[in-house]
Amino acid sequence: MGKTLTSEKGVPMEMAEKMTEAATDTPKPDVDAEHWGRVYETTADDAVSWYEPEPRASLEALALADIPVRASLVDVGAGSSRLVEHLLDRGATDLTVVDIAASAFETSRARLGPRAGRVDWAVADVTQWRSDRLFDVWHDRAVFHFMTEPAQRDGYRAALRTATSAGSWLVIATFADDGPERCSGLPVQRYSGPGLIAEFGSDFVAHDVWRDEHRSPGGVIQPFTWAVMRRR
Repeated sequence: MGKTLTSEKGVPMEMAEKMTEAATDTPKPDVDAEHWGRVYETTADDAVSWYEPEPRASLEALALADIPVRASLVDVGAGSSRLVEHLLDRGATDLTVVDIAASAFETSRARLGPRAGRVDWAVADVTQWRSDRLFDVWHDRAVFHFMTEPAQRDGYRAALRTATSAGSWLVIATFADDGPERCSGLPVQRYSGPGLIAEFGSDFVAHDVWRDEHRSPGGVIQPFTWAVMRRR
């Protein structure tokens, strides 16, 4: 999968950067709903830069932690990702997806057909969303790096804490520290492995962190930092 940077038995956590200071500002609800709705309404599903016909890195991350296919999983910022259909193909029975853009889910539902009824769909800003249940796995491929303000990251972590408990897994990917500075017209916060761990280190223990490269439909290579962590 790539070079491991840290693990439960590997690099000491003191190498990680300090945890981001908690902010007192309240995140603005649905701050990007109009933007993302427009993106999914005007761009073909297989033309967005994050498109991948098979969610290879996500599936490899789940396998790395030996997470059973029937574990309850929430995919935040799911958009029109193929992850849920690949998990359904493998026998998953408890899947929830969260995204701020309702138009993205229209694409996913159409693709899934009758199987869409086997997935719980939540249109929400993840920084404001609060789950009424717990999940075994929180999956995020490329949403957290859009949280460029401390208040947004605080809201995200609050949602994560509400939706998970001791032993739950966090599977997360962001642009690497040498990755793109912007995506879909918006600025992003890039992370090294230690930097990404530091954002969640008070609640989660790092299991594995690595670098992966995504090739966009236009052929651009985008470096990502991936991490698998477990709730304390």
